[in-house]
Amino acid sequence: MKCDKIRNLLPGYLDGALPGSMRSAQHGEMGEHLAGCHDCRQELARYQELFSWMSRVERVAPPPDLAVRIRIAVSEAREEATFAARMGIWRDRAELVLKNILEPLALPVTGGLVVALLVFAVVIQVLGVSVPLGAVVNDSPSNLLQPARVESLAPFPITGLGDNTGGGVHPLLVEATVDRNGEAVSYRILSGLDDESVRRQLDQVMMFSRFRPELSFGRPTADGHVVLSFSEVHVRG
Repeated sequence: MKCDKIRNLLPGYLDGALPGSMRSAQHGEMGEHLAGCHDCRQELARYQELFSWMSRVERVAPPPDLAVRIRIAVSEAREEATFAARMGIWRDRAELVLKNILEPLALPVTGGLVVALLVFAVVIQVLGVSVPLGAVVNDSPSNLLQPARVESLAPFPITGLGDNTGGGVHPLLVEATVDRNGEAVSYRILSGLDDESVRRQLDQVMMFSRFRPELSFGRPTADGHVVLSFSEVHVRG
């Protein structure tokens, strides 16, 4: 046997408690080794001196309630371990239930949200955007986007449009652009006579006319449009 193994077995050699089923054989081998190895004998002598000092130490008697305290500590440790195990089981069950419930609902909820957004966009488009350009009415529209309209038209007649009794001249149709202050900032002639005289008269009419601006959610906006129709009738005697 080598010295390292011998030194690991020295405490059991002194106590007569060598491990394994070959205790007597190991004890004999260790005796032969110690007889011829000076270093191992010195290590054995140190162990013997240590055991001698330990045998002289007065033994301290354990407290009388030590056994009870040990049993209580063991019981509390068992209860804590049982509680932790139960909490782990309940947590695993809750995670499993949530996973089984929420995962099948994830796709329908996402799809429902997308559909709701699309429906909202369509409703806004229908209520707000699709307002006819030239719809000038006196009723109060219930749409979120209310078109511009005439509040008061200047009392200046538009002359020189020609005689439309024979069907050769059509009424003058004008589209005015209204700003957020209710003023006509520009206009264009959609149909009818378009010359310098007519435009001078239209400039005067637009300057002294008042409009209600286009309303978006109740707030005035720019670039509203109003369609105006002018006609001139000649009566022959």
